Amino acid sequence: QVDQAAAGLLALGLKKGDRLGMWGPNKYEWVLMQFATAQAGIILVSVNPAYQALELEFVIRKVGCKALVFPTQFKTQKYYDILKQSCPEIEKSSPGGIKSKRLPDLSVVITVDSKLPGTFHIDEVMQAGDSSHMKQLRAVQRTLSCNEPINIQFTSGTTGSPKGATLSHRNIVNNANLIGLRLGITEQVGTQFGDFRIAVPAPLYHCLASVGGCMVMALHGSSCIFSSPSFEGKAALEAVAQEKCSYLQGTPTMFIDMLSQPDFDSYDLSTLRGGVIAGSPVPPEVMKMIITKMHMPEIVVAYGTTENSPVTFMGFPNDSITRKTETVGCIFPHTEARIEDPETGQPVPLNTPGELQIRGYCVMLGYWDDPAKTNEVVTAEGWYRTGDLACLDEHGYCKIIGRCKDMIIRGGENIYPAELEQFLHTHPKVEEVQVVGVKDSRMGEEICACIRVRAGQDCAEEEIKAFCKGKISHFKIPRYIVFVDQYPLTVSGKIQKYKLREQMEKHLQL
Repeated sequence: QVDQAAAGLLALGLKKGDRLGMWGPNKYEWVLMQFATAQAGIILVSVNPAYQALELEFVIRKVGCKALVFPTQFKTQKYYDILKQSCPEIEKSSPGGIKSKRLPDLSVVITVDSKLPGTFHIDEVMQAGDSSHMKQLRAVQRTLSCNEPINIQFTSGTTGSPKGATLSHRNIVNNANLIGLRLGITEQVGTQFGDFRIAVPAPLYHCLASVGGCMVMALHGSSCIFSSPSFEGKAALEAVAQEKCSYLQGTPTMFIDMLSQPDFDSYDLSTLRGGVIAGSPVPPEVMKMIITKMHMPEIVVAYGTTENSPVTFMGFPNDSITRKTETVGCIFPHTEARIEDPETGQPVPLNTPGELQIRGYCVMLGYWDDPAKTNEVVTAEGWYRTGDLACLDEHGYCKIIGRCKDMIIRGGENIYPAELEQFLHTHPKVEEVQVVGVKDSRMGEEICACIRVRAGQDCAEEEIKAFCKGKISHFKIPRYIVFVDQYPLTVSGKIQKYKLREQMEKHLQL
């Protein structure tokens, strides 16, 4: 089917080096396109399924997408209608013949469910390639290099407008290989466990699922079980129970949601042994609950960035609970890491905080069509600046302290939100907490804790402040405590601290 799809894309006039945007929730066609584009040397652009017209227009124009693939609708997202806002010409176009004023590169639109004016249906694409296109496909494959781009991932933009991190075959394939080796998947496929099944509730337009799920599957022979088109805690638990998954991967928020399902105890999770948790810092409480309540002693934390294809640190399945709760794991093979003082640019001693930088095969080719932004983050010697505050120990394990930019400076004292969040998490009524710095005329910044309270609990500001007293330095006690129902998220489920900060400053009328 991958070959059929690849030949079909060539039959529609796409060529090696063209960009094809994949836009929508997790579906079989997503995986099909991921591999079909790679076979034909077409560059897959992972488009955020929550994008509205302006965001969509921005990314299509930025990378010059020639083709776009999507379902006509998912929940309230009407993809065809959203595209029509930027490309009204589609309704009067013949399939493959779109000529759009605002999206000049776009000519081919493919729908994966119902056929609409100006689009090809995926079935037509599958049937479009004949033997001559198969020959063409084989010829193209002989010209492909592992150093060429295979995927453009837009960084989830917890800072500013999205940038298109361009990744090569070499970046992604090697990273997936190292993930599988660290998890020990190859040794387990086809052993007494039989089929090694990984539940993947995370979105495919993001590295965690496309590299850590699909590429690992292709290289190590594991199976991917996709629980639902977009994340649902209940569906993820159902998938694990019904399909007897061994591993489960997701973000901390996803695991928190699964653990807080009212009928959590009714799911048989006995086949689970481990998995990967990544995307943002994991509170130790959550880690302990995953290990005990979800039967996942082999769970590992992974750390990475889209720009590093993505994983650079990952725990070992048999690491101690201390390491699993206090670090993001151990440096990957073939990967260099260093910690630099952000002020002086000098390397710091072990166990000293500074900016984490990465060098090696995993560093992206660059941001698409943005050499200036690329040079801001990749040094002349090839070091990628992560923007994360971290420290490294003598065994190659890494602790993440926060974002360099998230650090709160209150009256000259440096405060790391992650440290405070972990502390506040230990309060029995706190389900989730985010700490941001808000502006203050006297102190420069003050601390604001945004707390999601556990279901059925009432909690007052005084209670939280009393809880802090005598347990943490007075200057770390939040000046403001705000109870919230939700946080502003990037589409990949990461909390957008800068948006949260803006919301809080508005709410507190600062």
